[in-house]
Amino acid sequence: MGTVAPSRTRSDALVVFGATGDLAHKLIFPALYTLEKRRELGLPVIGVAFSDWNLERLRKHASDGIRAAGRIDDKRALRRLLARLAYVDGDYKESQTFAALGKALKGARRPAHYLAIPPVLFPTVIQGLGDADLAHNARVIVEKPFGRDLASARRLNQVARAVFPEPSIFRIDHFLGKEAIMNILYFRFANAFLEPIWNRNYIASVQVTLAEDFGVKDRGAFYESAGCLRDVIQNHLFQIVALLAMEPPACQGFGAVHDQKAEVFQAMRPLAAADLVRGQYTGYRKEKGVARDSQVETFCALRLYIDSWRWAGVPWYLRSGKMLPETAAEVLVQLKPAPQRLFDDSAPADGRANYLRLRISPDSALALAARVKLPGKEFVGEQRELALSEETLVHESPYARLLSDAMAGDGALFTRENSVEAAWAVVDMVLKSKIPLHSYKRGSWGPKQAEALIAADGGWHNP
Repeated sequence: MGTVAPSRTRSDALVVFGATGDLAHKLIFPALYTLEKRRELGLPVIGVAFSDWNLERLRKHASDGIRAAGRIDDKRALRRLLARLAYVDGDYKESQTFAALGKALKGARRPAHYLAIPPVLFPTVIQGLGDADLAHNARVIVEKPFGRDLASARRLNQVARAVFPEPSIFRIDHFLGKEAIMNILYFRFANAFLEPIWNRNYIASVQVTLAEDFGVKDRGAFYESAGCLRDVIQNHLFQIVALLAMEPPACQGFGAVHDQKAEVFQAMRPLAAADLVRGQYTGYRKEKGVARDSQVETFCALRLYIDSWRWAGVPWYLRSGKMLPETAAEVLVQLKPAPQRLFDDSAPADGRANYLRLRISPDSALALAARVKLPGKEFVGEQRELALSEETLVHESPYARLLSDAMAGDGALFTRENSVEAAWAVVDMVLKSKIPLHSYKRGSWGPKQAEALIAADGGWHNP
């Protein structure tokens, strides 16, 4: 096992496995350009792939990706980044590829290895790094999905831990690098007024929706291997739930936050078939790379319970899907109604009492719904939102933030081994079950069965 790099010792080289691929083109190279513009990169970047490319072609690949992501407003920064690039071409299964990588590192003592490759290759590359003695004092950054189920996640963790110590393994989920996601943690624990009501006594239910108004585009083949439950619910939405449901950390530091998030996953009740609705938009089976008889879900809605002292009995409703009416991510924390009805109209016609709404994307917003009296003699009113909208002109790329943190050894926005396995344990039973797949129209909010899932709690709030 490699020795633990000092927690705040910065990496002195970045190796990108899969440098010729789509992820590197669309996200990684633009993120590195952002860091270079701020002069935060300051290290060599070595691309590794099995594509029969050379350095010149890699530089063009990087430039094209940066240009496609937005205008190039600092040509000097681009030239500096391209000058940092080196390239190693070779089969990940061959030891000579890692020997060539060792030479390209030119004595770097604390490299960070980014695995922007298909998950099936993770064990091959990790073991290759270990066999070539390239894991000593190094870090490894692993793209999601980290496993396909509980068993595969455990096997992958075993492979990774055999080569790298846990503090040197950075399981990346770009969702955690979004400003609005980090604001959930800050909002919860920087404001004292929330704590007295943030429990089963005052909260009736919680909804989390992540909707997309587009389909699988050119990712049909990938989606066939994942589906909505694996691709979005088990990681992105579970992370939001953990931030909302966790207990206050005992001290500062990301380790304390990770401990509390892990306890949320461990307290989640394993899903049963009755808790889950699967849907597939019409026309999905005609998409490129999709099987004509595909049973993969493009929509998923579920009811989740967290069996803890704070949340016992409170249902959490999670929903995500493609080809829905909007592209948005939003949380609705539904509060219980006042215990006594002093005014005839104090119960809203739609049955929705006061709530807190957290908008994550495309813009960031916080809103509290409260009833206010209308002018006049009668005690009648209406429910209004007190809203704070955060319009930011400059949004830092999640990948720029996460890459910078990983190279600095800051694990705050990454997931740990115990959390990954605990989250998979929640969905493992339903992944193995044959749950019906319902068709839904493009531009709708999913199959009607999803409405029945939440009917007892007032229905879905559509962003």
